[in-house]
Amino acid sequence: MRDFSIARRRMVERQVISRGISDKRVIDAMLTVPRHKFVEEALEAQAYQDAPLPIGEKQTISQPYMVAVMSEALVLEGTETVLEVGTGSGYQAAVLALIADRVFSVERIPALARRARKVLDGCGFSKVNIRVADGTLGWRDMSPFDAIVVTAGAPEVPQDYLNQLAIGGRLVIPVGSRNDQILMRITRTGKQEYKEEKLLGCRFVPLIGNHGWQVEA
Repeated sequence: MRDFSIARRRMVERQVISRGISDKRVIDAMLTVPRHKFVEEALEAQAYQDAPLPIGEKQTISQPYMVAVMSEALVLEGTETVLEVGTGSGYQAAVLALIADRVFSVERIPALARRARKVLDGCGFSKVNIRVADGTLGWRDMSPFDAIVVTAGAPEVPQDYLNQLAIGGRLVIPVGSRNDQILMRITRTGKQEYKEEKLLGCRFVPLIGNHGWQVEA
C-alpha cells in the first residue's frame, strides 16, 4: 500500500500554510485526513495536488486550499454542531469531524452519499451524520447550528440557512452565478440581525435544489 504521508505534508505546507491559513486545528486535521481515500483509485496519485478533482455525478472534491479556507472561516473551537451542505466525497466532512463536536451533512445524490458513508466509516469518521435530501432546505430537525458550510455555489443565500443558524453562528457559502462566486461569511448577531463578509472569489459546482439552481436539461 502506497504511503501518502509525505504528499499530504507537502500539500499542507505549500497549499495551506504558505497561503495564510493559520488555524492549528484546521492544519492538523488536514495533515491527518487521508485525502487520497476520498477520490477514485485511479486518481489517488493526484489527490494532494492543488486542484479540485472529479468524483462522479458531475461533482468534484474541492481544492485543498478551499477546504482549508472554508474550515478556518467557520472559526470552530471543537464544541460546535456543524451543518455541511453537499457531502460530495466526504472529505470536507472528515476535516470538520476533527475540529467540531457534531457534524451533519446533506447530499442530494444518493450514490455519492453511499460512497461517502463507506469511506468515512472506513477512515474512522462514523460520527458524521449523512442525509440524502435537498440541501437548500438545510436540516431543520437538527438546528440550530453553530456553523453551516455550503460546498456549492448559490444564486443567493437560502433563508432556511439563516433561520437554522444559532445566534453567534457562522454561515460560509459561495454566492454568485453558476460559473463564478464570492465566498461569503454571514454571522448571525441577533434574532434578525446578520453581519456579511466577503472572503474571496471562487468557483464551485452549482447548488441544486428548491432554493438554489435548477438542474440543467
